[in-house]
Formats: sequence, structure tokens, C-alpha cells
Amino acid sequence: MTAGTESGDPGVPIVCDACETTSRVPLDAVADAIERHNEQLHNGDDIATVDPDIADQIADLVATDLGLLE
Repeated sequence: MTAGTESGDPGVPIVCDACETTSRVPLDAVADAIERHNEQLHNGDDIATVDPDIADQIADLVATDLGLLE
């Protein structure tokens, strides 16, 4: 996985428990980075993912923005 971002932003944390690795990638590269990692190292199985804590926070923000929590 990519070690960091080139634009200087903190990036989205990606974790892979099987490899015991964590990295950060730019938001627009998240899907490709996860897919590439899983294809190359895990036979396409969905092992690497966005950090679950961050994914939960994003889901909460989207739900709030859509008014689903009111």
C-alpha cells in the first residue's frame, strides 16, 4: 500500500490486519489502493479496508447531512 500522500493532506487511513499494515492514501485513490492491495496480496478477498473508526464517522456525517438521524 502507499506509504503516504503526495499532496500533503493527511489522507484516508487504510488498514490490513492480515499484513499488519496501516497506510494513508488520498481520498480519490482509496478504492483503487484497497482493490490493488487485496488483488495482489489476498487473491482479491476483501481484507484491507478503510479504518473502521473512520468509516463509521463518515457514515454518521452522511446520515446527519441527509437528515436520517432527525
